[in-house]
This record gives sequence, C-alpha cells and structure tokens, in this order.
Amino acid sequence: MSAPNILFIQADQMAGPALPMYGHNVVKTPHLQHLSDRGTTFLNAYCNNPVCAPSRFSMMSGQLSSRIGAYDNASEFPASVPTFAHYLRDLGYKTCLSGKMHFVGPDQLHGFEDRVTTDIYPSDFGWTPDWSQTDYPFAPSVMSLRGVVEAGLCKRSLQLDYDEEVSFASVKKIYDFARDQDGRPFFLTASFSHPHNPFTITQGYWDRYDADEIDLPSVPFIPFEDRDPWSQRYYHLIRQDEHQVDDDQIRIARRAYYGMISYVDDQVGKLTAALEDTGLADNTIIVFTSDHGDMMGERGMWYKFNPFEWSVRVPLIVTTPGALKGHVEKRGVSLVDLLPTFLDLATDGVSPELVEPTDGHSLSGLLHNTDREWQDDVMMEYTGEGIYAPCLMLRKNGFKYIYCEDDPGMLFDLDNDPGELRNLCGDPDHADIEKDMLADILSRWDPVSMKQDIIQSQKRRHFVQNVLLQGNRTPWDYEPYRDASKEFVRSAKATSTTMTKGLARFPYMEPVPPDTPRSG
Repeated sequence: MSAPNILFIQADQMAGPALPMYGHNVVKTPHLQHLSDRGTTFLNAYCNNPVCAPSRFSMMSGQLSSRIGAYDNASEFPASVPTFAHYLRDLGYKTCLSGKMHFVGPDQLHGFEDRVTTDIYPSDFGWTPDWSQTDYPFAPSVMSLRGVVEAGLCKRSLQLDYDEEVSFASVKKIYDFARDQDGRPFFLTASFSHPHNPFTITQGYWDRYDADEIDLPSVPFIPFEDRDPWSQRYYHLIRQDEHQVDDDQIRIARRAYYGMISYVDDQVGKLTAALEDTGLADNTIIVFTSDHGDMMGERGMWYKFNPFEWSVRVPLIVTTPGALKGHVEKRGVSLVDLLPTFLDLATDGVSPELVEPTDGHSLSGLLHNTDREWQDDVMMEYTGEGIYAPCLMLRKNGFKYIYCEDDPGMLFDLDNDPGELRNLCGDPDHADIEKDMLADILSRWDPVSMKQDIIQSQKRRHFVQNVLLQGNRTPWDYEPYRDASKEFVRSAKATSTTMTKGLARFPYMEPVPPDTPRSG
C-alpha cells in the first residue's frame, strides 16, 4: 500500500471531559464516536500550554513552547523552527492548511505548501502580555464573562462564518486530492474555531439538547477567598467580579457549548463522508484533537489559561488503517507527541532523522497496544497573561504538580481526586511524592532564566508593535491567493469547454470517441 494520507482535524477550546467517549453522558457526537469506535481514544491527552497560539506552535514543532519562545498569544512562531508540515512535505506529502492555526509573524505557512483560508485571530504582537503591569484589568485580549452571560441562540456568528468556509474549503480540497493524479499522499489540516467562546449556536443545534438534561459543573463554585493565588489572579483576569453567573446562566452556556461541539461533530462527518465518497478512506489516517480545553463553570471558572483538568485536557482520537479498533489508552500523552507520530505513521516506522530534538514521542506503539515502556509523564507550562512568572506543570503516574514562583505548590492525585479539590502539598503521607515532583520540575525547567527571557521578549514585542502601527502599516495576515483566470473554464488554455469540465469530473470518465455506437 502507498504512503497513507493524513487528515488532521482540530477544534478550538474543546474540553476532553465534555465528550461522551470521555465519560460525558449529555453531549452528542456520533461522528466522533464512530472515529473512536474505529481507532484509539487517549483518555489522558493534554495540551502543553493552555492557550491557543503556544499550544499550536508547540504541537506543530513537537517542542515545549518555551523552547521556541512561544510564550503567549502574541509570540512569533520562528520561521526557522521545523514543523510536522515541513517534515511531511520533505517526505513527499502535499501539505495543506484550512482554518485556524493562529500563526504570529510574517511566516503564515510554516511548512504548509498550500493554505486555502485566512486565519481568524491577529498575527501581530498586539496581544502581548506585560508582566510589569499589576493593576487590574491586565488582559491584552480584554477577556470578560460576556461570552457566558450573553450565551444562547444566534442565527449567525463570526465563528459560523469562519467555520463554514473552513468546512467547505476542506471538503473541496479532499475532492481536489482525489482528482489529482500526481501520486503524492496528502496531509490536510482542517482547523475549526468552534466551540471557542462566546457560547452561541443556531436553533437546530440548540434543539439537539433538552434544557432539563443540561448538567451543572461537577465541582461547584469556589469562593474567591478559598481559591489558590493563580485562580484568584484569573478571577481578575477575566473580570469575573463584573457578573454573577447563576445556575440558569451556566446551563444556557453549557447547552450552547454542547451545541457548538455537535456542530464540530457534523463538520467531522462532512470530511469523513468526502473521504468515503472519493475512495480515499481506506488509506487515510484521521486524527482529531483540540488546542486546549475550557473550564465551562467547573470551580466557578471559565475558558482556559489555568492548570486544571478541564482547561488542559483535550480529546485525542486516532484512526489508522490496520490498527486496533475501539482501543482506549489511559496513559498520559500530549500534543507534542503528534509530530513524531505523524512521521512514524507516514513512513511505517522508519522516521527520518530530525533536524532538532523534540519533546514528544511517537504514539504508534500505543495505537497497537504494543508499547509496554511508555511513561505516564506529561510536561505542561503556562507563560501568558494573568501571572508574573512561568507556571510549570508535571503530570506523572497519576499525580499532577503545579509550580509557580511565589505561589504555594499544588499537588493533586488525579486518580482519586479528579476534581482537584485536595491539595496534597504539605500532607505528610505524600511528602516524598511532593519532594520528588518538585525536584523533577526544577531539573527539567529553569524558571529563573525563563522569566528573564519572557520579560525581555515582552519588551521587544511591545516596542515593535507600537512602531509598526505608525505610518504605513503592512499586516502579516494571510490572504489566500486565487488566480481567477485559471479557475473553472476561464483559462486561455481551456481550448475545449467540454474537455475542461470532463477533466474536473470525479470519478473521471475517459472521453467517448466520435461515432461510437450508443448502447441500448
């Protein structure tokens, strides 16, 4: 069999715990369930930084975001950093991006040969945090709870405008690949902006859920004075004091969020239907994930930017021809594992030599349930707004330790305390685990030098952003190029309208020679 095609589907801010294959009994995702039944579901998959751009840059490079300077949503993704798109393109893949990847900086491709949509968020340095600013509010993206208290029905939204284009362009690209006879396999990324806040969805998706079936958070609201320092800062970051969110508003926001997840599920269905229709399904690997999660009212918190499970745990479902079906993997994995996994699957285990080391490891053995040596070990970090020093997280053997310079440490036993309600730091029964995990974190990261680098990066970007807004501005935003003179039957080379249309027909039909007797 030829090298497999790869369809990589990514949602935005979709929490793993919100999906039925992760134990949620309300949300309806039949197409994702079908993928799960056909492949492997990773129950403990994590982003490596719970915010859009750093998570995606880390994922694409296979490196922790701090290693490549991707500290926050306004950090430039260096064009010199190899990504899975570069490596796959070097292996002969046609690489195409449809949808969001939140690239910041002049390079808006990062190894993709083709990009068929623009992005949805800024590509400049305008959202750069400032750790020297301690007065509230201090969020450069001006976050608030409006996305929650104004949740509910819409007839149309900015995100629907965007994702409808992403879906259409992705499906069209699949048919383009099927019509293309050059023999190269494809790697197509279809990246949607749902179910990112604000939580609004159309009537049809809203009606898929009954009001009385919408669940409240499993961990109820934690008063401000009982929260840890990070969560207190986060309370101010999203200006939570502006709105009192009651149970009815929580249910409305969750109902809309669930509807938005079902919307993404339907787009997955369109993409997989196109693969089936073109005959490409049997030789196409499908990977589904999200860049990070959303707290969705758990602990009284919303959105991301924090270390708790609904924020950092993401769905990860992988279907590969010939792999196990309906397999569930419980060991911890993360998005940096995708780069080596893609290369492993593309080359049937003969991965090319990497230009630079990665922090991830191939999941190929886990897909076949043959990897007995896999370590339950996940590194995460957060270096964006709402903090003043790097926050470092380590999940190891079912425990998670959270370190941030001046904050008291937090240690949770995720197996026995999934709601992360009991901080085990200072508990004599867990003193050895606390000591070992803290030492492990400080041996893997250098938080002092990281902090210096981050503050210097912020200063540089604030200066450059202010300068570039003066005089004539040249945006870095990506605009898909279309040469209309070569589309459809408009090309001067299209000497025969019939022939041009015939070549675009799928499946292709050989021309019938003149004077051929008609059948029947």
